[in-house]
Amino acid sequence: MYLAKVSFRLLAASLVTITTGGAGLTQPAPTGPPAVGVIEATRRPITETSEFLGRIEAINRVNVVARVTAFLERRLFEEGAEIKKGDQLYQLERGPFQADLASKQAQVAQLQATLENARLTTERARTLLGGPAGQQSTYDAAVANQRSLEAQVQAAEAQVQASRINLDYTMISAPIDGKIGRTAVTEGNVVGPSSGVLTTIVSQDPMYVTFPVPLRQGLELRERYGPQGGLEAVVIRLRLPDGRMYGQSGKLNFVDNTIAQNTDTITVRGEIVNPILRAPSVAGVTVHELTDGEFVTVVLEGVQPIEVLAIPRSAVLSDQQGDYVLAVGPDNKAEQRRIQLGQSTPTIASVISGLAVGDKVIVEGLQRARPGQAVSPGPAGPQILSSMKATAGEATPQADRGASGKTHPVDNKP
Repeated sequence: MYLAKVSFRLLAASLVTITTGGAGLTQPAPTGPPAVGVIEATRRPITETSEFLGRIEAINRVNVVARVTAFLERRLFEEGAEIKKGDQLYQLERGPFQADLASKQAQVAQLQATLENARLTTERARTLLGGPAGQQSTYDAAVANQRSLEAQVQAAEAQVQASRINLDYTMISAPIDGKIGRTAVTEGNVVGPSSGVLTTIVSQDPMYVTFPVPLRQGLELRERYGPQGGLEAVVIRLRLPDGRMYGQSGKLNFVDNTIAQNTDTITVRGEIVNPILRAPSVAGVTVHELTDGEFVTVVLEGVQPIEVLAIPRSAVLSDQQGDYVLAVGPDNKAEQRRIQLGQSTPTIASVISGLAVGDKVIVEGLQRARPGQAVSPGPAGPQILSSMKATAGEATPQADRGASGKTHPVDNKP
């Protein structure tokens, strides 16, 4: 019993000591305003862009057909190769056309001999007109016969020319520079004008890109770029099917004169260079980046940049009422500002209304700030500052990337 009482007293003393010690622990001090990173809204140069879906088209496209009917003896090109104007493509059977040409030439020689005799007869009849044996009727008949033979010689020479042309048609040559497709007919078949297309040649450099523009958007583009030079105020850039930006730029050169009634769009065309990527292989096949019929995204960029009020895209928040930002007021309290955005990129937002130059916008610590709450503002981190510098014109690989209706940063690279 005595041991039990001693143990109980010790336990009670321990509890009192723990309770007393716990009451003496330091309470956490009240925290100050949350720290946030801010950046000032400033005017920066950006390039306005618009995007459309288009297709690549060869400037020159030729369907090769046979002009005469004959057996196809030889194919003289590699399918898919780059060819030059005048290169021989097909050789047709020449024998029948050579024989026909020789026959027509013999007819010309025969008629020319007859004509020479007729000229001598006419000259003799003219000489006899001065004597008693001369008759006017004989002379007139000789002149008429000579002129008839002259006409026959001309007709025979025309037949020779036609036969020579048909003989030349047995050697089919390339009418333009370009890349040739596959052959539709193989050796040994009879080909002719009714045989259809033997092969197709499309030019490679430069290329056209055509794209439809909705009429409403076309009017907006005319208002935007018309005073700046019209077609000359716009540069074409292409986004390839794999998402890469094409390394060359082009110019607009044509706007159609008719609106497509079924789509309410107008067709616009530009021209862009398409140099060789790799030298020809052993088979003579060359590689170009752009291919006739290729589906691309056309990015129209204004030549002259414009000044806009810009803030980082990460500072923009949205709710059911629209877009807004949290700005720091003169008393270091967070304020909600409703804004209207213009064209934007993934890193920069252009503000049409709701902010003024010099307003401090919160870009870091947004989750800790509430409208009307005091905050402790400080400069934004180096990553935000560097992205804003890049959008102002410093080199960045992402500067060429954008979506429909977006604004691209200015690229000062040559």
